Amino acid sequence: MKTSKGWRFGMRDMHILPGSRHRSSSRGPVWILLLVSLAIVFLLITYVYPLQRSAACYIISSRGCEALADWLPLASERELSDEEIASRVVFRDILKMPAPKLKTPKIAFMFLSTGSLPFERLWDMFFLGHEGKFTVYVHASREKPVHTSRYFVNRDIRSDQVVWGKISMVDAEKRLLANALDDSDNQHFVLLSDSCVPLHDFDYIYNYLLYSNISYVDCFEDPGPHGNGRYSDHMLPEVALKDFRKGSQWFSIKRQHALVVMADYLYYAKFRDFCQPGLDGKNCYADEHYLPTFFHMIDPAGIANWSVTHVDWSEAKWHPKSYKAEDVTVELLKNITSIDLSVHVTSDEKKELQIRPCLWNGFNRPCYLFARKFLPETLDNLLQIFSNYTGA
Repeated sequence: MKTSKGWRFGMRDMHILPGSRHRSSSRGPVWILLLVSLAIVFLLITYVYPLQRSAACYIISSRGCEALADWLPLASERELSDEEIASRVVFRDILKMPAPKLKTPKIAFMFLSTGSLPFERLWDMFFLGHEGKFTVYVHASREKPVHTSRYFVNRDIRSDQVVWGKISMVDAEKRLLANALDDSDNQHFVLLSDSCVPLHDFDYIYNYLLYSNISYVDCFEDPGPHGNGRYSDHMLPEVALKDFRKGSQWFSIKRQHALVVMADYLYYAKFRDFCQPGLDGKNCYADEHYLPTFFHMIDPAGIANWSVTHVDWSEAKWHPKSYKAEDVTVELLKNITSIDLSVHVTSDEKKELQIRPCLWNGFNRPCYLFARKFLPETLDNLLQIFSNYTGA
């Protein structure tokens, strides 16, 4: 980031002028004192009141408040509430907890579904031979699933209704996390939908996640109407606009991060109450904003800012592309697994592309471990080519 160098007035900049032969009028010092006093009052006003909202800034500089902010002292941060202090202490201590040394740590695969899972047979092939390294949890919001794989039998958790775009989606995610955290061997937690499929074999995904030093939470700043335009001032003072973020809900997080999600109530309540479709004429969706904003605020360096679950938004519609049977080829899946750049597009008029490399422990690696949205009709094709595209 470039910073402007402040111009300093010193002795070398002064020119010695010949003194006047006549004594100046006594009115001179009075006017000087008056101007100095006005300047001091102006600076006090701009310091006390938020600079970005003061039109008076532009009287001195064409750069406005930005120029003044370069050299005015920083205003002190607001005083935190008791709830904020307590939350931050708990989050800090959880995040400092060292990962336990387990002989065989496990990954929790958490499926968020309306009912039966159409790709259980595919997941059965994926899990086969890796017993003891994973656990499965299923949240079915509408009807009791009928399972076709032994790995999914008796793995349903107590579920509740989920309404798209409502806080009930986040509640279901937290319900899955709570059940998965009950097993102390689970060290990584992956949220998956009923349209998700694996893109690699089990060992690749196991090593990618368990030996990573971060969690994978999609997170970016969108200044447009479908990003910051959804923010509500009712979230103040705990959640400021500058911290408001957006991202896909399909996360993959480490145990410490799963614990802080379960420990949070303060920030969750802000999104429950003030991030709703239709509230104040805005369509805010808690599952797209709560966790990205939360992790950006409490541990921004601890997340990757992209999701390991691929989805295709190239059709520029309200929902991502759905893959049909004829779409499923080895080439399609190889193309997805070769992507090593994360791309976000803002929703404002600029449609700015935010591109960053997908880094795994500092090294550029493919971004995606899973993909969605695959229609049930693709199952047979996926079963036929599974070993070809995963290397299994």
